[in-house]
Amino acid sequence: MGRSPLIVVALCVLLTACTGPGRGITGNDTGGIIPYSPAVEGSYRQMAADYCAHWHRLSRVTSVHREYGDYISFVCVDRPGVIH
Repeated sequence: MGRSPLIVVALCVLLTACTGPGRGITGNDTGGIIPYSPAVEGSYRQMAADYCAHWHRLSRVTSVHREYGDYISFVCVDRPGVIH
C-alpha cells in the first residue's frame, strides 16, 4: 500500500514531462510558435496572422528555423489606434 502513491506521483511527473508543443500553433495573446515543416513554408505568415487575429492583434514573425524539430516563432502586437 505504501508504493501505490509513489507510483501515481511518478506517473504524473512522467506524463507532465511529455507535454508541450504539439501539432499546430502553441501560444497565447502575446505570440507563439509553429512547428517547422516544409508543408508550412508558404503559409506560416498567414497562420500567425490568423492566430493573432483572435485577439484583434497583428503578427510579426521573429524567427524561422528551417529544420525538423525547430519552430517558427512570432509575436502578436497591438494594432495602431486600438484601445483595449
